[in-house]
Amino acid sequence: MSISPSPVELRARALTDLRMGLPVVIDLPQPLVVCAAETLTQDRLEALRALGEVQAVLSKWRADTLKINAYDGDVARISVPLSVDARWCHAVADPILDLSYPMKGPFQALRGGSADGQRLAVALLKAAHLLPMAITVHSPEPLSSLTHLPVDILLEPGFAHVVSAQLPLEVSQAGRLHVFRPDGGGDEHYAVEIGAPDRAAPVLTRLHSACFTGDILGSLKCDCGPQLKGALAQMGQEGAGILLYLNQEGRGIGLANKMRAYALQSQGFDTVEANHRLGFEDDERDFQIGAELLKSLGFLSIRLMTNNPNKVARLQDQGLMVTERVPLVVGGTAQNRGYLRTKAEKSGHLL
Repeated sequence: MSISPSPVELRARALTDLRMGLPVVIDLPQPLVVCAAETLTQDRLEALRALGEVQAVLSKWRADTLKINAYDGDVARISVPLSVDARWCHAVADPILDLSYPMKGPFQALRGGSADGQRLAVALLKAAHLLPMAITVHSPEPLSSLTHLPVDILLEPGFAHVVSAQLPLEVSQAGRLHVFRPDGGGDEHYAVEIGAPDRAAPVLTRLHSACFTGDILGSLKCDCGPQLKGALAQMGQEGAGILLYLNQEGRGIGLANKMRAYALQSQGFDTVEANHRLGFEDDERDFQIGAELLKSLGFLSIRLMTNNPNKVARLQDQGLMVTERVPLVVGGTAQNRGYLRTKAEKSGHLL
């Protein structure tokens, strides 16, 4: 057995490097050096320029906001002029700076050749919960001191069941908490089992994405905290259920980007528009994670507590049988009225 890192471990190392501001290398015929625009320093930008022509790659949503042609479909490549500095890269990546740094263009959109490496770069930045804009350069040398990734690297690791233990709860003294850890490190996910659910029958189930502001702080901008409490209460009343608490804050974009979205909402954009201006999809969550955890616990048939029909469809796509959608309409406030309206009108939630 080799002591060298596996592809999953290399991916985990690369995510940490990108968050710290270190470049990583994607192994193309001519190696592609990748930095996160968000964590780029002026010294690193100059070091990249010493290797060759520096380019930026953005997601299509951010490119659309900046009126840049996305010739590669889901990503756009642009030239990084020699006259600009790292602050320009930050401003192109971050829509929070659009008003304070309005004169960023004109942009020179690039086309031709494969964009597979650039596409992987954007996916890695999203996985690291960074803004989805990479600063790249093709290197004439291998740069062995940096983390290297194959262009076809596995992007999503599996999970290991670490431990479970009894956990008496307010809603049920018959509670048990399961902890799952990704094979490549990263955020753990949790399963709260209420009672002794019958694995042979549809189990009352909630997939709940972590919401620090709503679940912990009691934010009035969303309905997450009341949904968490309401789901657990109903499972307690029925005597059995399973709640997955998945660390996919902000629909999968991370807490920092969620706060950026909140700042954009203060400028008048709705939830979906704010995500798009940041460069993200409406919903970046990976529902395969929830499906895998349920299967590992022996649950193949569920009654899903959700107002989102798309969540039902995506779990069914992963091989789970959803026998019933159980509504969970709670937590409306004066402060989240617009948020809930956007959920219904743009994301198809039944509210």
